Amino acid sequence: MRPRLLVIAGPSRDLTIPLPNGEATVGRDPANLVAVVDPSVSRKHCLLRREEDGRCQIKDLDSRNGTLVNGQAVKEHWLSHGDEIATGDSVFLYLVEDEDRGTPASRVEFDDRPTSETKIIHPKEVMYLQPDRLLRELPSTSQVARNLNALLKISRVVHAIRDLEELQAQLLDLIFEVVPAGRGAILLSEGAGQEFSCLYARTRHAGQPQLVRVSRTIAKQVMAENVAILGVDVPSSGALRDVESLVASEVRSLLCVPLSVFQRMIGCIYLDSTNAANRFQEEHLQLMAAVAGISAVALDNARRLQWLEQENQRLSTEIRQEQSLVGDGPRMKEIFQFLARVAPTESTVLIQGESGTGKELAARALHRNSPRGSKPFVAINCAAIPETLLESDLFGHERGAFTGAAVQKKGRLEVADGGVVFLDEIGDLAPALQVKLLRVLQEREVERVGGTHPIKIDIRLIAATNRDLNEAVKKGEFRQDLYYRLAVVPLMMPPLRERREDIPLLTRHFVQKYAKRCGVKAKPISREAMAALVNYEWPGNVRELENAIERALVMGTSDMVLLEDLPESVLEQSSPEDVNEGKYHASVKELKRQLILDAVEQTQGNYVEAAGILGVHPNYLHRLIRNLGLKDALHNVLRARGKVSGGAA
Repeated sequence: MRPRLLVIAGPSRDLTIPLPNGEATVGRDPANLVAVVDPSVSRKHCLLRREEDGRCQIKDLDSRNGTLVNGQAVKEHWLSHGDEIATGDSVFLYLVEDEDRGTPASRVEFDDRPTSETKIIHPKEVMYLQPDRLLRELPSTSQVARNLNALLKISRVVHAIRDLEELQAQLLDLIFEVVPAGRGAILLSEGAGQEFSCLYARTRHAGQPQLVRVSRTIAKQVMAENVAILGVDVPSSGALRDVESLVASEVRSLLCVPLSVFQRMIGCIYLDSTNAANRFQEEHLQLMAAVAGISAVALDNARRLQWLEQENQRLSTEIRQEQSLVGDGPRMKEIFQFLARVAPTESTVLIQGESGTGKELAARALHRNSPRGSKPFVAINCAAIPETLLESDLFGHERGAFTGAAVQKKGRLEVADGGVVFLDEIGDLAPALQVKLLRVLQEREVERVGGTHPIKIDIRLIAATNRDLNEAVKKGEFRQDLYYRLAVVPLMMPPLRERREDIPLLTRHFVQKYAKRCGVKAKPISREAMAALVNYEWPGNVRELENAIERALVMGTSDMVLLEDLPESVLEQSSPEDVNEGKYHASVKELKRQLILDAVEQTQGNYVEAAGILGVHPNYLHRLIRNLGLKDALHNVLRARGKVSGGAA
């Protein structure tokens, strides 16, 4: 015997630590025999004690994160060869026996000489994969043969089904063929001691669904102790006749076997019978233990696959909700009708509109509702990537094409093959790259930087810009031929000020979104606050509204979003006549107006000097004048003095 710890995870991975006779401590302190440089490990984490007979016990020393053996937290535990010990981020394998080192792999060489004789057999002809045929080949009286036949059939079935419910139904049906059970259940949990998260039950005679009562006492014992339990005659069994659930259900015979995967308990299979003539025997226990060993991995995989599919569906729903256009006004209905008509086509779309109007959301809606919806959506911001890197980023490069190009790299256009490429801020694309992009649109092929041959790609292009490309073409800043290639189907996204009827709906949408994301309570919007939101001009469009709602939720102190929770720029906007904004806000707004009027009048219309008197930036002063509606009032004041400055807002 050579007791030792093999570190399989953590800072000391792959290190083998021999264990001496007596006691050895494990912890972060360098004085420990097994010193672990790991902040998640306590200074003295656990103790290993070897007895004279060779047995070894592990004891947790009240560590901060606990000591786990084979995934279970322990205080004291006798170790066996192959046990896995976890302390913080470090994982050890306790080894005692000397294991043969693996035989090195042999070299493979193909022999192309023809064979003299070949025997071909199809899978359906393999005897050991044909249970009925195998049974015919063995003596009909052999119980072992029948059991092997049943196990083979179960093995073939359980590893061919992916759906968890179908797998459990088929498994119980096959069990009823070989075990005289009247009822059966498969109980799955996340581990011993955990509540069962998945319950499936069937009766032998499939008809109307019936209630199957399962003894929680028996199921918990099986999982906690990792043992199989057989009750041949429950009423006469001293250990089982006192279990109330068994007495209430009139169970005469029961059988329960654990399901484990890599020494991790995942559940159990429970069978019982209320018929005294159909008693379970030890051979049934042996058979069911084998069935559990065969089906445990398949059940665990099916459960994990079900969880992954549900999680994928949940995340996809969340993404769709977050990346969906919101609105029910006339302008948005026109947008939705446009998207519905254009999405199924392959046409190139040019989306124009101010920043923050939802151009990328419209592009994602086109992709999501198109035949390419399951393929990549590659978004590229032409203004965010330096011109020197954009060409390589779009088209890729060959190895050695330039300094630093150590490996071949596919460009984003090539990565998006089969899907959609979204070019945001296309108006900022460099003239040299405009020529190359035109070729991509015409030929549907790219050539990597440093490459010598074109690569065919299958993409749909959607572009977006907040610039007036018509004006850019007239100024010579954008190629006319590229503009016509991009604007096959143009879409203009309306600014938020042109669809004020959608602001209440958008506001409620953002309240729900950021209440969940920021971990705060969703709040209703006060009448005054909603009126201010609807009345504001929103130069930043939907993005500015989104930021304002997030700020109001996080910074607000009451159970309702009030006027004072909104950004100052929103409060400065003139309120509609039918809304009483409150004495405080009205007084503050009036004070701002009077201060600005006095400063501009004092400087005789010089806005830069007026901003200096007020202690604000000239740009901010112009914004205040615009938001407070002071433009006409200032002109009247200056006209009365016979002076109108050229710097008026």
